[in-house]
Amino acid sequence: MRDLAWLLFSADLLRSQPPLAPLAQWCADADEDQATRDWLAQLDRDPARLHEALMAAPTHRLGRYAENLLGWFLANGPAAQLVAQNVPLRSEGLTLGECDFLVRTRAGERLHWELAVKCYLHAGPGGGTRASLAEFVGPNLRDRFDLKLTHLRDRQLRLSAREEFASLGYEGQWLAQMFVKGWLFYRVGEAAPSQVEDAVELAADHGRGWWVTRSDWQAFARQQAADGWSALPRLAWLAPRNLDAVQINAHMAVAPPVDPDALVAALARPDDPVLVAAFTADSTGGYRERSRGFIVPDDWPARAAAFSRQ
Repeated sequence: MRDLAWLLFSADLLRSQPPLAPLAQWCADADEDQATRDWLAQLDRDPARLHEALMAAPTHRLGRYAENLLGWFLANGPAAQLVAQNVPLRSEGLTLGECDFLVRTRAGERLHWELAVKCYLHAGPGGGTRASLAEFVGPNLRDRFDLKLTHLRDRQLRLSAREEFASLGYEGQWLAQMFVKGWLFYRVGEAAPSQVEDAVELAADHGRGWWVTRSDWQAFARQQAADGWSALPRLAWLAPRNLDAVQINAHMAVAPPVDPDALVAALARPDDPVLVAAFTADSTGGYRERSRGFIVPDDWPARAAAFSRQ
């Protein structure tokens, strides 16, 4: 439920970029906003239907998990309503692409949404320079923010304007919008906005974290005064995590927080980047996430900088 609330109410990663890439507006007005908050509060008290829907469509992919959450909200929530999800476009037997969501607002607007949930690390020089989207790279160096935006803007958002889409029977004009959420991570010492000027495409209030090399990890962790640290599995990359005492004593996706040495020792693949969170203990015996960031191999910064220039 917290992941769904985060997907709706967290800051966008990108500014609106009309006319080709405006931002998705799932909420039409203050009444729909409040109705959604009330609906989420009720869902939090009885989340069984949401849990059942997610268990019926299991996935290990973060993007698919986010799609399942948003699709369920559109099918069951009090705001914009789902018309169709994952609509394939084909021509002469070839798949041209897939529209993530076709949505109708309560005012009758027809919207085509493309959803992306991304985590990128800033691999640029910092030092007060303006960042470019090319400097934001995926932790495994197979993805880059500028390439993702180009694909989103020039291909995915154009699908509902193609002749092949018109033949599917979804009548009327559909306004294409991007729904891009996630986190951007800045090297320790560069996390303050004054030290890395945002790329012009980025929303000023985007979610932020940090990254640190393996050799710098211990010194950094000691300065944080956290009550414990946990690695975050991929499906825990959306909302900040809250771990209550019941979860800590039961089977759970996020391991109980430990000290920095034990965290590093427990990493299954220590040579890969790993997302971790710092937690603060609360009065109930649980923990609340206070920050998150990536621990990367010592050779990662040089490889990431090279990838950002390709």
